[in-house]
Amino acid sequence: MVYIIENKGVYGLTKGQFSATADEGQSLKYYGKNDLPPIDLCMEAIMGGATFVARSFSGDAKQVQALLKAAISHKGTAVLDIISPCVTFNNAETSTKSYPYGKEHEVPLHEIEFIAEGFVPAREEITVDNFVEGSTISVPMHDGSLVRLKKLDRDYDPRSRMSALTLLEQAQQDQVFLTGLIYYEEPRMTLAETVNLTDTPLAHLGAEKLRPSKDALDKLMQSFM
Repeated sequence: MVYIIENKGVYGLTKGQFSATADEGQSLKYYGKNDLPPIDLCMEAIMGGATFVARSFSGDAKQVQALLKAAISHKGTAVLDIISPCVTFNNAETSTKSYPYGKEHEVPLHEIEFIAEGFVPAREEITVDNFVEGSTISVPMHDGSLVRLKKLDRDYDPRSRMSALTLLEQAQQDQVFLTGLIYYEEPRMTLAETVNLTDTPLAHLGAEKLRPSKDALDKLMQSFM
C-alpha cells in the first residue's frame, strides 16, 4: 500500500481552511491565525509502523519520480509526504508549504537514483560499512530494483528508526526542510502472507473454493452443540 499526501497546509478545494499540517502562527485571509502546532506526517508514519517513509517537494520532479518508483516497488506500507504548494491560498513566502520557501529551504538528505535493472536476491544483506561522504548505499526493493542513496554531507542511515525520528525532530527545531528517504525497514511479512491468503483473486476462484461443503458445515455446527 502506498500513501501519497499532497501536503499543502490548507484545504484548497474548500477555500483554504487550515489543515493538520498548517504552520503554527500562520495567518490566512479568511480564517485568521492558526494557533495549533502542525502534525509531522513522516514522524506519524514511522510511529505508526510504515516501513518506507519519505518526503519530497513537488518542485523537485526528479526526486519525486525516484521516490514514487521506489515506494511502489516496496513490499509493505509506504508513505510519501510531498510538499505541494497551493499557489491560490497558501503561497506566502513565510509558509513552509509555499513554493518560494520550498525552493529556498529544501535540504536533500541524499541524491537518489532509481535503478530498474538487475536483480538483488532477498538473501543478500546490504551493509553500511565504510559509508563515507561521497559514497552510496543501495537499498533493495521487493522486485529486485534498488534505491541508491548518495551521501553528501550527512552521516545518516535511513534504516534506523531512532535516527529518523531524531532527524525529524532536529529539522523542526532548525526550521529546515529535509527531503529524501527518511526511513526504510527491511521487508517483513504482509497481512496477506500472515493469514495465508491465496494469491488467486477471489473473483477467479470457483464455488468449490469459496463455499464450504455440506459436510464441513455440518461438522462445524456439531462443534457448537
